[in-house]
Amino acid sequence: MASEFDRHFLLDTGSVLRFVKERTDFFSETAYLTAAEIGDGNINYVFRVRDVDSGRSLVVKQADKLLRSSGRPLDMSRSRIESEILRIEGRLAPGCVPKVYDYCESMCAITMEDVSDYRNLRLALLAGETFPRFPEQIASFLAKTLLPTTDLVLDRQQKKALVKRFTNPELCDITEDLVLTEPYWDYKNRNVLTPGTEEFVQERLYDNSELQAEAAYLRDRFLNCPQALIHGDLHTGSIFVNLTGIKVIDPEFAFYGPMGYDVGNVIGNLIFAWANKRCTEPKNTAFLKWIEQAVVSVSDGFRAELEREYDRRVTLPLYRQEAFRKQYIDQIMADSLGYAGTELIRRTVGDSKVLEVTSVTDPGLRQKLDMLLIDTGAALILKRKKLHTGTSVANVFKKAAKQYEL
Repeated sequence: MASEFDRHFLLDTGSVLRFVKERTDFFSETAYLTAAEIGDGNINYVFRVRDVDSGRSLVVKQADKLLRSSGRPLDMSRSRIESEILRIEGRLAPGCVPKVYDYCESMCAITMEDVSDYRNLRLALLAGETFPRFPEQIASFLAKTLLPTTDLVLDRQQKKALVKRFTNPELCDITEDLVLTEPYWDYKNRNVLTPGTEEFVQERLYDNSELQAEAAYLRDRFLNCPQALIHGDLHTGSIFVNLTGIKVIDPEFAFYGPMGYDVGNVIGNLIFAWANKRCTEPKNTAFLKWIEQAVVSVSDGFRAELEREYDRRVTLPLYRQEAFRKQYIDQIMADSLGYAGTELIRRTVGDSKVLEVTSVTDPGLRQKLDMLLIDTGAALILKRKKLHTGTSVANVFKKAAKQYEL
């Protein structure tokens, strides 16, 4: 039977109710449903549909053909990629991602679990909230979703098929430019610098051949290392959290790349929260102590979880050689710190900034914050192979902060 949803059109708060009733049996046939658009992004439309009487709700996320801001065309296969990786991650790390109820290929729409019982981690950290179990939970999620998608665990042909299935050229292009090129070579003139930092950025980034060489290595590795099925955009805005668990959302940038990219994004964004509070609430010692320990615990905890997963899942005798195992894990950890550095730099000088930076409006303080983040990012990139503990990572930030009297 033909359906109005056989061809793509943009949903609204009326049509999404019909869509949910036709595509799922989540609500009873007699349920009185309401819908609201809750998305604040640039490339998707997000609706929450709720049963007024029972309070049960779900979310529908739809991809459009064009960017909202610029009207630039964008491949809608990102929606299929997101739905599939959510199901994969849901099997590997149960309860840590929203459950997918339905994917409609014609409408490029995912119907999934509503995570309203969880807080957006970026906003929660900005508000000074702490989550004692989070470092352990995210470290476990990373290890359990990344290593099992590598050649060390998967059948070689299966892995090659997944690399092909999750090729994501348009969204990877965004990362390759905005994260791994333009902060060091502003060839599109899109960087947005805080007034007063121009000479500093010129010296530290644009004229720094040593840093550029290491950034080039990380860029090349991102383009040419199909190591694991990664989330691709795992910042604190893509993590929802409460005192009992986490929900990782929005994996539409997913593709086969270096697993350190995901780990580094988490570490880098925790450093943003640390830097913001160090600037704006230097006497909030409870939060500052917790966020420092979170940076340490995620770094050390991920390595420990990765080692456990490695010993549990990797069976090929060649890969179980201790020298190979150590080299493999050391490389991942070095990548993680390098990509933490690229995340800090790109969110500071690029045009896609974070609230931890933009919410600091005092001109002098903002200059110091920008310089602190750039110096920390550069040090993580340059020293990534020598920083072997979470404490050494934290000390990189604290040394830079002391220099700027923050």
